[in-house]
Amino acid sequence: MPTGLTKDAGWQIGVSRTLPHPPSVVWDFICGPGGFALRLGPGANLAPERGTRYRTTTGVAGEVRGYRSVDRIRVTHDTTTVQVALRPTADRARTMLRFHQERLANANERERQRAHWQQVMDKVAIALDP
Repeated sequence: MPTGLTKDAGWQIGVSRTLPHPPSVVWDFICGPGGFALRLGPGANLAPERGTRYRTTTGVAGEVRGYRSVDRIRVTHDTTTVQVALRPTADRARTMLRFHQERLANANERERQRAHWQQVMDKVAIALDP
């Protein structure tokens, strides 16, 4: 089976980075208006509760499928599913942030989304560093 293709979730991609901030700081940004806009698109605004629906100003729609405060949020994004997860380092001074997207159409979309999530990660890191 090719890299990135799974039996259950189709094509998927994951991008992660350890950021020099505690989990609460990363979470507050990721689940705030700036973080929603970076991850889901402009105008994305949603309550962090399972079943909450959202729509961006560009017409992308989805809903919250799972939520655990300062741990992970899972949302549908059109036909795909995007999960954002945090893992603190042992000293809780740094946080590994991970974006994972599944149910992608094919290998080409997987590569496009890899580049997208790497850019989002760069923007998150810049936003968190004053």
